[in-house]
Amino acid sequence: MVPVAVGTAAAIGVAPVVAWRAAAALMVSLALQVGVNYANDYSDGIRGTDAEGARVGPIRLVGSGLKEPSAVKRAAFASFGVAAVFGLALAAVVGWELLAVGVAAIAAAWFYTGGPRPYGYAGMGEVFVFVFFGVVATVGSTYVHTGEVTGLSLGASVVVGLLVTALLVINNLRDIPGDTAAGKRTLAVRLGDQRTRVLYTALMAVPFLLVPPLAAFGRIGAVVALAAIPFARKPVTAVLEGATGAALIPVLGATGRVQLIAGALLTVGLWVTS
Repeated sequence: MVPVAVGTAAAIGVAPVVAWRAAAALMVSLALQVGVNYANDYSDGIRGTDAEGARVGPIRLVGSGLKEPSAVKRAAFASFGVAAVFGLALAAVVGWELLAVGVAAIAAAWFYTGGPRPYGYAGMGEVFVFVFFGVVATVGSTYVHTGEVTGLSLGASVVVGLLVTALLVINNLRDIPGDTAAGKRTLAVRLGDQRTRVLYTALMAVPFLLVPPLAAFGRIGAVVALAAIPFARKPVTAVLEGATGAALIPVLGATGRVQLIAGALLTVGLWVTS
């Protein structure tokens, strides 16, 4: 939701914002997010990564035995199908170049933990999240209205992308013990506990350093997003003080709130000074 809102706000004042296109972009983003969650649940489950007792976080459907793998796989592809339908509608009126972006996004979502050589198991998950749920989702949400990639949307997408990547990093920090045992070589496993904490802190701090330069595009209101900084203090402090395991679950929630608050403020700031 955040990247679509920010990307749409970046389009205001550049081109007419068409309500149904914004709604379709939101549906694509949400369906992809749901789809990748189901796909991860399925792929991790059949590999045994999410075997009961192997993870600290929320219960997984396949790993816990709550749902058959085939049912979760169908749910993943149904979600990708929804994303494809709305994506096709946008491509038909905006440009067929969006098809290539959509195919790449769905393929990346599936092969994150699926297929014979999932890149999420090779420490590349953060790249996927930053690119597709940050840059592509934000820039794409501007593109469906303007038909062009703008400097403002690119700059805003980096802010959004870093914050959403922080969510994955804190999730993987929590799961280092279980992932290590299961042979899942996430970036957190490769970096180790302490360096992952440093990475998380940077991902929470750098976005706010990048907000003021957005004013150079004539959107001085973007700086209102800096008001989200106080909300980042508690999760960052918990991470730097060494929170582990279940203690990182509320940190994950707090990180999500920072992303939501910063995104909402950035959206409003870009909109009112468009």
